[in-house]
Amino acid sequence: MKDRRISYFRQKGDAYIMGTSLGLVLSLLMVAFILGVILVKGLGFFWPSDLLYLQLKDGKHYLGEVTDREESVRFSESGEPLHIQEVQLKIGNRDLYGLDFVWIDLSDVVEQTYPAHAITIERLEYGNFYGFPQKVRWGERQWEVHHPDFPQQLRRLHHQAVANRKQIARLEKQLNRLLEPLSHVERAISLLEISPEAQTPEGRRKMQQLEEQIRQLETAIREPYTRLTRQLESRYQENRQLVLSLITADKQVKEIPLEKIVRCYFPNQMGFFQKASLYASKLWEFVSADPRESNTEGGIFPAIFGTVLMVLIMSIAVVPFGVLAAIYLCEYARPGPVVRLIRLSINNLAGVPSIVFGIFGLSFFIYMIGGSIDQLFFSSKLPEPTFGTGGILWASLTLALLTLPVVVVATEEGILAVPQANKEAALALGATRWQMIRKIILPNAMPGILTGLILAISRGAGEVAPLMITGVVKLAPSLPLDTTFPFLHLDRKFMHLGFHIYDVGFQSPNVEAAKPMVYTTALLLILLVVVLNLIAIRMRNHLRKKYKMAAF
Repeated sequence: MKDRRISYFRQKGDAYIMGTSLGLVLSLLMVAFILGVILVKGLGFFWPSDLLYLQLKDGKHYLGEVTDREESVRFSESGEPLHIQEVQLKIGNRDLYGLDFVWIDLSDVVEQTYPAHAITIERLEYGNFYGFPQKVRWGERQWEVHHPDFPQQLRRLHHQAVANRKQIARLEKQLNRLLEPLSHVERAISLLEISPEAQTPEGRRKMQQLEEQIRQLETAIREPYTRLTRQLESRYQENRQLVLSLITADKQVKEIPLEKIVRCYFPNQMGFFQKASLYASKLWEFVSADPRESNTEGGIFPAIFGTVLMVLIMSIAVVPFGVLAAIYLCEYARPGPVVRLIRLSINNLAGVPSIVFGIFGLSFFIYMIGGSIDQLFFSSKLPEPTFGTGGILWASLTLALLTLPVVVVATEEGILAVPQANKEAALALGATRWQMIRKIILPNAMPGILTGLILAISRGAGEVAPLMITGVVKLAPSLPLDTTFPFLHLDRKFMHLGFHIYDVGFQSPNVEAAKPMVYTTALLLILLVVVLNLIAIRMRNHLRKKYKMAAF
């Protein structure tokens, strides 16, 4: 009787259903755990922590943020276990100490306080600075920390220094644009001088023409060049006079130019809502600003922009080719060994390691196609390559080739799901094969096509290995899309969130300080992939509902 029950239980399949359900629950729990760790480790990085001041028995003094606590067990000389509590303190001031973090045994602490006048300074260089402000000065004028107007003057002068810094950046760009035609002519002269043509009458005539262009350009830009350089020098001179003087916990004096400060605040004086406001400001900076300090601080907007643009170009490239290949295999190709070989090749292509696609993209897209484009259209710029080097176009095409099998297979499934009766009815009514494909097959197969696109986005957005040799860089000086003609610069290198995680997590000179940036960037990459997928899923569901309603 017992054996019959077990046999019936197995035949019914309840055991397998419970096993698959348990596997699904465990998978969801692991995903939730990973997301929870990323959320806590990442988003907590932007909260302005209080500054703890510690005085040790040996006379050392420390000021910084508590980043971790740990309890360990040590044994005394008599063999008794001693429970030791330690705290990890982020002391900053990397230019003075050479390190950002120290572990401190709490049993060695004589005094610990949270001084109200301790200040946190986020700098453009060398990370955070923790100390006690002494005075802020503007040339001969200065305001001591005990002056009642000190906080207001500090904010005012800092805003002025930041405005000057932004104005300096704008003036430098204007100056570069002004000198750009002159640099082009000077480069042409340099190339002509080293070419065999320089010794011919035609070459000497070209040289005279170029030299005449130089003289004309110098005359034309002399006045605006002088005006811009005077404005630059005025801003530089003013910012050199705006300085904040501080003293560290161990009594070292430090002067920081206000233009080098991103923000400064007194965390021990701030309430919850003030910290929440600052938290939102830092979070916005993270998604909208450029990176700094070897990508360990600042924002990651160029990486977000590069990732989204690369996915869009990849999608535009992979969908048409994938759909055409699937239509040919399903509707035009006759069954036979050649078609079976093509399908086998597509399936095998899906299992090729991504780095192999990167090598192919480097040799075929960059060296062969890009080099040919440079020879035909950009020969005047050689030997400096334009398209014959890594760029966002070649990286996107490489990922399109990587995700092509996914789109082909998903599109084939969508085409095969279209009822055969609908196809035969269209042909019976006099429609050509192409009209039947365009009016019957493609609209009804669109959900399957979008399913392939969703899978392609999910895989392509997170790939890093092929991008490392086809165009991604640690820091891109300019975005591939800007206001300069032709606006979309497909030859430019770009930043990517996946590569940014690799670079910050494994190539950073200060790995401990970069950990929060790794978690936060990983969270943003996950959110970006989810958003792109949700958009595609919404489109797919809309089309599926539309054509389902049209069938009745």
